Amino acid sequence: MPGVEWIMPDEIRGRLERGEALNIVDVREAEEVAEGMIPGARHIPLGELPVRLHEIERSGEIILVCRSGNRSGRAGEYLAELGVDGLKNMYGGMLAYGEP
Repeated sequence: MPGVEWIMPDEIRGRLERGEALNIVDVREAEEVAEGMIPGARHIPLGELPVRLHEIERSGEIILVCRSGNRSGRAGEYLAELGVDGLKNMYGGMLAYGEP
């Protein structure tokens, strides 16, 4: 994905355990998020991204998350086309991350 890097779930988990404040955007649907979400993540479903762009903190790194990494990849491509920098897609999504 041009403009979007991969980040591994273990790196995110480790950084959160060390107390880092991460800018995580979860693009899954509400029923998926109800099953569990990474602590501190902001929920913006992929379909709502265009009208909720103002809710995304754009300074520094933006970590995108979904169920498997596909929707968050599309979100990353969309944001990259808009010129947003610092985009990272969590490899394997919540399936790889496991229980939040």
